[in-house]
Amino acid sequence: MLANKTALITGSTSGIGLGIAKSLARQGANIVLNGFGDVEGPKAEIAALGVKVAYHGADMSKASDIEDMMSFAAVQFGQVDILVNNAGIQHVARIESFPIDRWDAIIAINLSSAFHATRLALPTMQARNWGRIINVASVHGLVGSAEKSAYVAAKHGVVGLTKVTALENATSGVTCNAICPGWVLTPLVQKQVDAKAAALGISNEDAKKQLLGEKEPSMQFTTPEELGELAVFFCSPAGANVRGVAWNMDGGWVAQ
Repeated sequence: MLANKTALITGSTSGIGLGIAKSLARQGANIVLNGFGDVEGPKAEIAALGVKVAYHGADMSKASDIEDMMSFAAVQFGQVDILVNNAGIQHVARIESFPIDRWDAIIAINLSSAFHATRLALPTMQARNWGRIINVASVHGLVGSAEKSAYVAAKHGVVGLTKVTALENATSGVTCNAICPGWVLTPLVQKQVDAKAAALGISNEDAKKQLLGEKEPSMQFTTPEELGELAVFFCSPAGANVRGVAWNMDGGWVAQ
């Protein structure tokens, strides 16, 4: 379905981003990965799916790095047809004690990077009259949680950016939508599970149950694979008139 298309996924060396990258690769899209940590493993996983894969290590807090990454993708594959803005970090603290540098970093990586990548991807998409921009927001783009001021503010911003991008391109073949996952057992969330287990003196499994029980009625983690298949739907002909939605995949979190 996506043969000869190129998908660039930020923050895609693990977790949700890698899950989405694999799902798009299975549909034939060439992949540009971005992120920190192990790179060769994810590259090999994507290559094994029979598509071309490239990697750029842009620091998503820096506009100049993002510009370099988008230029790199164009040189490698000609253009970016599908942009998935997924890069994200987290810090948990009350507002009055929230470190200013953490606030600035979360807004830069979780929100501003999506703006920069989008503004650079749009001209080519508009010229070709086809493009898909998928912003990985969060259930925290729709509701709040205590001690996550920067993350919640950034993710609400991502949902707003999604709507404006969709409206500005509403009569074209370029769509923009947001995915809003609940708990996904990524390295980011595993850290929160570990912290809860340590703080309460309980097992990791019990900490997972407690984390899910607080918010997610299904008592199940959403998987990167499930999120990847939703991204594939947005890129399919069936998703052509889905524009500006914030689609929560959250086990009933927001239904409460």
